[in-house]
This record gives sequence, C-alpha cells and structure tokens, in this order.
Amino acid sequence: MRILAIDPGYDRLGIAVIEGDPSRPTLVWSDCVEPPKGETAERLAVVLRAVGDAIAAYAPDALAIETLFFSKNTKTALKVAEARGAILATAGAASLPVVECSPQEVKLAVTGYGSADKKAIELMVPKLIKLPQKKRRDDELDAIAIGIAALASAPLRH
Repeated sequence: MRILAIDPGYDRLGIAVIEGDPSRPTLVWSDCVEPPKGETAERLAVVLRAVGDAIAAYAPDALAIETLFFSKNTKTALKVAEARGAILATAGAASLPVVECSPQEVKLAVTGYGSADKKAIELMVPKLIKLPQKKRRDDELDAIAIGIAALASAPLRH
C-alpha cells in the first residue's frame, strides 16, 4: 500500500509518500511546500500543483489528509479549509480514495497517546520510520505521521 499523506495548510503544506504496512512503514519521499505570499487563488494553485505532481510521480493507492480542527483563529481555519478543498478536489480528479485522520488519531497512532504534543510526534516519527538525513519542518513530519496513521487505518486494510 502506498499513501500520499498531507498535512494541509495555507502557508505550508506537509506532504509525504509512505508505503508498506503498519508494522514496517517506509518513507518514499517527503517535502514541505511553501506557496509564495500573494493572492489566494495563486496560493491554492501551488497547493493543487504540488499534490497533482506527487500523484503523477508516485502513483499512490490512497490519499491521507488530516481533518480540520477549529482553532480560535477563524480566518486561518478558513484558509486551511480552502487548501483542503483544493487537495480533496485533486484526489477526486485522480480517483484516489481519501482517508481522513483526526489530529487525535494521528497522535494515538504515532505516540500511543491521543493528546500528545508536537514534540512527542517529532521524537516518535524517526523511531517508527527510517528518515534520510535532512532538515524537516514540523509540517513535513506531521505529513509523515499522517501517513503512518493512515497505514494503520481499518478502511485501507479492506
């Protein structure tokens, strides 16, 4: 099973390709996409292209994406929702099944604790999957964690 995992964002998009099974996930590729500041349509076009390019390059079996959680900053939540829409539309156009993982599901799958903090994710991801040496932003690590959680997802196993 090959998963294109995405930590959706408007300012930064974590993206990773994970394959294997829950007991032995392998990182194929990961990156953090940072759309240039500017008009919303242009930024969303960068998100759409990044996801489309990853689908074309890595031929995933499914797309995994983190569900939107509502924060106090409604403006930011709306921008992230727009990015999620572009991502989901790209998956739909490619006929990719979508697995949505809540932040708590990802934290539970990676750390064993659904209320873990970002630092716990950052510490556990390299213990669960071999990561080539490179500096990664937290968005990229979050995408890898989403991929790990998606591999363990019951809907994908059927």
